[in-house]
Amino acid sequence: MRLLLLLCCLLPFTAQAATTLKLSTLYPEGTSVVKRIKEAGATIAERTDGRVKLKIYPGGTMGDDQAVQRKIRVGQLHGALAQGGAFARQYKDSQVYNLPMVFESYEEVDYVRKHLDPVLREGFREAGWVTFGFIDGGFAYLMSNEPVRTVEQVRKQKVWLPANDPFSATLAEELDVSPIQLNIGNVLTSLQTGAINAFVSPPVAALTLQWHSRVTHLTDMPLMYTYGMLAIHEKYFSRLSESDQQIVQGVLEKALDELDDQSRKDNREAYKAVLNQNVEAVEPVDKERRKWKKYADRTTELLIEQGEVSRSLYERMRELLEEYRAGSAQ
Repeated sequence: MRLLLLLCCLLPFTAQAATTLKLSTLYPEGTSVVKRIKEAGATIAERTDGRVKLKIYPGGTMGDDQAVQRKIRVGQLHGALAQGGAFARQYKDSQVYNLPMVFESYEEVDYVRKHLDPVLREGFREAGWVTFGFIDGGFAYLMSNEPVRTVEQVRKQKVWLPANDPFSATLAEELDVSPIQLNIGNVLTSLQTGAINAFVSPPVAALTLQWHSRVTHLTDMPLMYTYGMLAIHEKYFSRLSESDQQIVQGVLEKALDELDDQSRKDNREAYKAVLNQNVEAVEPVDKERRKWKKYADRTTELLIEQGEVSRSLYERMRELLEEYRAGSAQ
C-alpha cells in the first residue's frame, strides 16, 4: 500500500518532466535558419511551461549525415535539420526532388511541391519521422576555376562531390567524371590547396561557406533542385504528451513555412551576389544543354532501377511538370 501511494505521488512529477529535443544541423551558427529554429525553441519552451525545449548543435559539430543518423538511433540526438537526402536510407523517395535536371524554373518547383510535399511528409511519417515542412535549398550549379560549358570540359576538372551520396556518384559516373569525394568540412581547404577546383552547390551555400571566393566561373545551368527539412524521430516525439506534440508541431511548422519563403529569397539574392564577386556566368549552347540533359535522364533511369527513387513517384512528378508546362504554354 505504501508503494502504491508513493507511486501515485510521483506520477504527477513524472508527467511534467522536461524533455530536451536535441537537433543537429550543418547550418552554421548565426545563419538565419539556426536563429529562426532557436526562436521557435524559445516559443515552445514558453508555451509548454518548460516541459519541452530544443537544443541545436549547428555547424556540423555532431558529424556528417551518417554520424548524425547513428546518434539518433542510440538517442544521443533526436532529430536533424538537414538536406532531404540525409534521410534517404530511411525513406528513399526523399530524394525525388533532387533528381538531376528535372526542373527548369522555380515556378515548376512550386507547382510540383504544392502537390507532392504532403505525399513526402506522409512517406516520412510511415518511415518513422515527424516532419514540419521543407525549406527551399535553391538550384545547385557547377562552379569552377575554368569556364565549363561542355561535358568534355567538366571531365577535365577536379570536381568535389559529397561523400556517401549515390545520386552525385551515379551522375558523375554517367558523365565519365572522376570525382574527389570529401566531407563538407574539407571542401574549403581543398579549394585553397588546389586539391579540387570545382564543385556543385546552391549559391547560398557557396556564399555561406566561402567556397565562392575560390572559383571564377559558374555554369549557368541548374543541375538539380535542393531542399532542407527538419525531422524528429517518431520514437522520441511520441514521448511528448499529445498537447505538447500539437504545440511543437504548430510552432515548428510556422517556422519552417517562414524559412521556406525566406530561403527562396535568399537563394535568388545569393545567385546575384556570387556573380557580383568576380564569378563569371558561362552558358552552354543548346546543343550542349541537350547533351547534359541526356546524361541526366540516363542517371535518373539508373537511380530508379537501383531503387533509389520509386518509379511511381517519379512518374507522378513528371505528370505534374507536364501539366504545368502545358498550362504555361497556353
